[in-house]
Amino acid sequence: MAEHPLALTFHGAAHTVTGSCMEFRCDGHSLLVDCGMFQGSRTLENLNAGDFAFNPAAIPAVVLTHAHIDHSGLLPKLVAQGFKGDIWCTGPTKDLLEYMLADAGRIQEADTARRNRRRDRAGEDPFEPVYTEQDAIAAWKLCRSVPLEEWFEPAPGFRARLWNAGHILGSASVELEAGGVRVMCSGDVGPENKAFLLDPQGPAGFDHVICESTYGDRQREKVTMEERRKLLQAEVIAAITRGGNLVIPSFALERTQELLLDLAFLLRERSIPDVPVFIDSPLASRTTGVFARYSADLEDTGGVNVFDHPSFHFVNDVSESIRLNSVSGAIIMAASGMCEGGRIRHHLMHNLHRRDSTILFVGFQAQGSLGRVILEGAKTVRISGADVRVRAQVRRIDHYSAHADQGELLAWIAARAPISGSLILDHGEPEGLEGMRRELQRLMPELAVKMPEIGESYGLAPGKPAKRTATGNIAVQQSVGRDWQNEYAAFVTGLKGELAQIKDERRREEAIARMREVIDSYAEFRSGKSAHKSTQRAHKSS
Repeated sequence: MAEHPLALTFHGAAHTVTGSCMEFRCDGHSLLVDCGMFQGSRTLENLNAGDFAFNPAAIPAVVLTHAHIDHSGLLPKLVAQGFKGDIWCTGPTKDLLEYMLADAGRIQEADTARRNRRRDRAGEDPFEPVYTEQDAIAAWKLCRSVPLEEWFEPAPGFRARLWNAGHILGSASVELEAGGVRVMCSGDVGPENKAFLLDPQGPAGFDHVICESTYGDRQREKVTMEERRKLLQAEVIAAITRGGNLVIPSFALERTQELLLDLAFLLRERSIPDVPVFIDSPLASRTTGVFARYSADLEDTGGVNVFDHPSFHFVNDVSESIRLNSVSGAIIMAASGMCEGGRIRHHLMHNLHRRDSTILFVGFQAQGSLGRVILEGAKTVRISGADVRVRAQVRRIDHYSAHADQGELLAWIAARAPISGSLILDHGEPEGLEGMRRELQRLMPELAVKMPEIGESYGLAPGKPAKRTATGNIAVQQSVGRDWQNEYAAFVTGLKGELAQIKDERRREEAIARMREVIDSYAEFRSGKSAHKSTQRAHKSS
């Protein structure tokens, strides 16, 4: 037997929380666990358009943990580039993907058309969509559902089982056996007492465990569903009292349905004003329909369709969405949850500048995303080429997360013990990964902990720590986090105001000249020219 009978490469979600994709290889055969899109900064999103680091036509199967786009969103591109195998997942995940993937394809086409129409791109080569709606439909047709806790053989030499991960409807952890090595991939792990779902489950005793670390550096205050509803009640009452709208960026899948569950309860109990609730997302409408289909089997619903409430208005038509511009005193929920696309950007443009409106964040905001920029206190943000002042109240409830916090992740890991080889931490930003690593070293000092970078490969053997066999692409690894376009947007949106504060006209012109000097010096450095001329120009203008 080879020293490392099973090989593992991380193609995404390493030192970042999006783009989940792991490639396992054994005896000349391979499979993917997840194939997700990168989300966040423009530099990070550009990775979606790049070539796969493997040949899609040579991959016989994908095992999918759940339907979120950061785990499933590049399946259409995989199919468009030659993949013809099976996509294994739970039944609810397959049902959700019918809408999730098609919507992602439409967004790709629409965003590409919008970017190509921008006047500041005149004369440049047009963008091409990463994939189309037709590619997405073709990918969905390859989905093959399998029950939880039943063994199946997704690819030659591989056995797999899916276990409830408690994250969203249909979410699963993946147990793999290949080459005599036993591995557990957590997928995204849900918190305890998650609405709709049972707590995460799974067997014990593995050679290697791969665990997500989204909230690896933080402990959330534990609240009951009743306490969470009181927090939401307070935010709704305060927002409506201000007279403006309560705008909630919300993921169309799971977060929207959890909010509707709580809002329906509060409205039924007359604990909040009876205001209209607009769900401005065709995708949220469709995924809510999937939840309604499974409502008899879900926790906390009482076996009934809780989403059928007279105050809930599902907005599908674009013209109806635009009419919400003139609304005040309403609750508006729209995707995407990180404000990176979809109709939420439209509502932010019309509400961020209003002092009487409130923006309520209820989910994780990745580095570089517009939601993260707003949440971190930006005074001005750039949306679709326009500068928008942030005057609205910006609020946050952190108790709707579908991710386990540090303590819950540690409990999930402990339940998988003994781990005789390595614990590998993925799907986390640097702070989350380091927080998990430190706590694991304190609690389990004998455990070998690895924190891979994008593109890194590891050899996995029974009972031995994972051994890194390839370091990956440095340029790709540097794409995670905030990028120069985030910094540019933050700089340029405040530049005019900062220059206006310089009262002396001559000194203001001098400041502009110095900025030009710096930019010219970098341009001339790249072209191999001397920076002498730019210095002379700066002196003359001052």
